[in-house]
Amino acid sequence: MCAAGGGAQHGGMRQLTFIKPRTFEWQDVTAPRLAADTDAIVRPDVVARCDLDLYIALGRVPWPGPFAFGHEAIGTVMAAGDKAGVVPGDRVIVPFQMSCGRCEACRKGYTSTCAAYPPRAAYGLKPSSGTEFGGAIAEAMHVPFADHMLVKVPDELDPLAIASISDNLPDGWRAVAPYLAERPGANVLVIGGLAQSVGLYAAGAAASLGADTLYLDDDPARRSLAQKMGCRAEPLAVKDRAPLKFEIVVDAMGDPEVLTFAILSTVPNGMFVSVAMYFTETTPLPLRAMYGRGITFHTSRVDARAQLPHVLAHCAAGHFHPAAVTTRVVPFSEAAEGALDPTPKVVWTNDWT
Repeated sequence: MCAAGGGAQHGGMRQLTFIKPRTFEWQDVTAPRLAADTDAIVRPDVVARCDLDLYIALGRVPWPGPFAFGHEAIGTVMAAGDKAGVVPGDRVIVPFQMSCGRCEACRKGYTSTCAAYPPRAAYGLKPSSGTEFGGAIAEAMHVPFADHMLVKVPDELDPLAIASISDNLPDGWRAVAPYLAERPGANVLVIGGLAQSVGLYAAGAAASLGADTLYLDDDPARRSLAQKMGCRAEPLAVKDRAPLKFEIVVDAMGDPEVLTFAILSTVPNGMFVSVAMYFTETTPLPLRAMYGRGITFHTSRVDARAQLPHVLAHCAAGHFHPAAVTTRVVPFSEAAEGALDPTPKVVWTNDWT
């Protein structure tokens, strides 16, 4: 549910605030202002719901409110400092993670671990870092280090078509694209589930890069979306399946039993990438089999800002059409309802302008 609020007054603005599971409020908060010559203020125009947002909204991720909600934003620059690298009117992508572009981690491409911010700092996810940076379902966002953070949207791309490009889309991209570049001709297995859209983006990206891609998921609606992006799709039915043989395997399921099946489906010297989040302190792994086969296992948060230009260029060239994953488009005024929609990718559009 969502309690309605008034418009911004006296230097304030409207912001969607998560209160507790299934409960949101429109709140009037202080509007952001430029604080440095590298800052920008951005009006969110299109905001995609991250996979994690759904589980926060439902209470499956037990984060306490209140905090600003939403973090996958494309918008328009409203104000900018002299050294921000953008000017008012520019259409830009706002990466969800906070990063400076100047520290050693950022220079190496590890923009998810920027030294200028607390660990896991991000828009719309205050409990992850303990610091409130504001959310994307609001009248404005404050973007420090805008000369690094903001990426301009090519004129030929509709923001709705790449709505999730500040987080989930590069998350799916990084799960397959770097490894396909290293292993030309490799086949790809993606197991979908908990990370709904990330798994679909990974499968779609792999298919768009020419890989023979199999998407396994017990959800028929998600299988249909994968097929629209050129993937083969079958039910997972893990209890009835023997391990498969794939050179690159992506786990977007988030289930320990399925994790073992996925690892055992990775061929010797293959690459295994987990983009799913596991919320228990420990998760069993078949290390003996991994050791004997020489499997490389990678899990991490996405370095969204570092990956963003690569997937953006691929989309701009017409090779990849991630809009196939979008299942619902709703206005900001219906944002709370959209947050609870169980389908893979909800996109909010700003109906306040």
